[in-house]
Amino acid sequence: MAVPSYRREGPVVSSDTFTRLADFVLRRPASVFPQPVLEQARYLLLDTLGIAIAAGPMEAGRIARDAAVLLYASSDAQYSARMLFDGRRASIAGAAYAVATQTDNLDGHDGYSPTKGHIGVAVVPALAALAEARPDLTGPEALASLVIGYEVAGRAGIALHATVSDYHTSGAWNALGVAAIAARLRRLDETQLRDALGIAEYHGPRSQMMREIATPTMLHDGSGPGALIGLSAAVLAERGFTGAPAITVEAPDVATHWQDLGVFWQSLHQYVKPYPICRWAHAAIDAVRGLCLAHNLAPSDIDHVQVNSFHYAATLFDGMPDTTSKAQYSLRFAVATFILHRRIGLEHISGAGLADAAVADMLTRITVSETERHSARFPAGRWADVVVTTTDGRVLMSGDVHARGGPEAPMTRQDVEAKYMEFAAPVLGSDRAAAIRDAVLSLDDRDSRFSDLSALLYDPPKALS
Repeated sequence: MAVPSYRREGPVVSSDTFTRLADFVLRRPASVFPQPVLEQARYLLLDTLGIAIAAGPMEAGRIARDAAVLLYASSDAQYSARMLFDGRRASIAGAAYAVATQTDNLDGHDGYSPTKGHIGVAVVPALAALAEARPDLTGPEALASLVIGYEVAGRAGIALHATVSDYHTSGAWNALGVAAIAARLRRLDETQLRDALGIAEYHGPRSQMMREIATPTMLHDGSGPGALIGLSAAVLAERGFTGAPAITVEAPDVATHWQDLGVFWQSLHQYVKPYPICRWAHAAIDAVRGLCLAHNLAPSDIDHVQVNSFHYAATLFDGMPDTTSKAQYSLRFAVATFILHRRIGLEHISGAGLADAAVADMLTRITVSETERHSARFPAGRWADVVVTTTDGRVLMSGDVHARGGPEAPMTRQDVEAKYMEFAAPVLGSDRAAAIRDAVLSLDDRDSRFSDLSALLYDPPKALS
């Protein structure tokens, strides 16, 4: 069944920035995207899917998927999709909402430092939902569409932060990346794209991030509503609803943030998280990790840990968490957990891990302070230094440490694959997890089809069926 046309007559009246963006989103062939960019997109997709899989059995994911079926269903095959690793159908907006909310509640997915937020968590679920109506979608075109989501969302996020006083959640701006992917894959015209971006920006959830930091809950980073709004905006625009312009795209004072579109590839500068913890805590974890490895420190060797980091890191949840949401936003808990277990996995931030007496004891030996030099380097960098006093009186200093996983200290592709398997295999089983990995990493082959991957993505794990 063909998607009906609701195109309006008349020329597009827009800024030079929008004209450049429309060329990039609607008309740039996948074949001219730089190969390293498409190759990197595979690993961003793989990493996000791994976190989505691991988050599936968590309470927030179950609630979000059930709510999508109850509230955001569609009887039209062109506007509906199965939810990943669940199989039930919802509208394309509902399916993306559910998986984005699910993924958002396990804070191990990628991010982009200049935006102080996350893109893959919204654009990957959107791509999967949109692909249901595109059985012809090639692997390279799927990757190119994903890259478009990263590039548009990242610039929208930077533009928003540069022009407003409040620090908003990622859903406020990754909605525009979702709308851009939908415009490309649903073959919208320029007028519809412009309206979709305007609608997505206007209705985007400008929720205040620091409220969630202060009181962590399942609201997390607002990316579920961002995905919902982004896809809803595209469908509204497709049917003639008006909403342009998006001021984070077309306002003259943000033009500089869009001038390098298609030249500087933000998708190559995303970070991949080694730990399922707020990125603000990662530098402290890595600093402690370095000292523990260099000096072969056992937990019993540590008398006190002084963490010095940037302002936002110092504001993270301070006590022993009693929920997974609080655990993922707690620097002291994360550092204590790493000292005890030498890693941080899902089991440490949920269930019995929240009542780990040894972690609770170690937490009392850790203090956190803000340091101006680290604050001055945020958001471009996430820095910390740590001073460990040992039980035998030694004072060990880490020096300034930047969080691993970004372009400054990237994870290798082998590291990303290992992380994916660590999170995906316990839920899906090793065979299915490996098959998904192999299918994702084959998407840049010219003759590949996204359907080769999607055939593996919808059946629920046996534990959830």
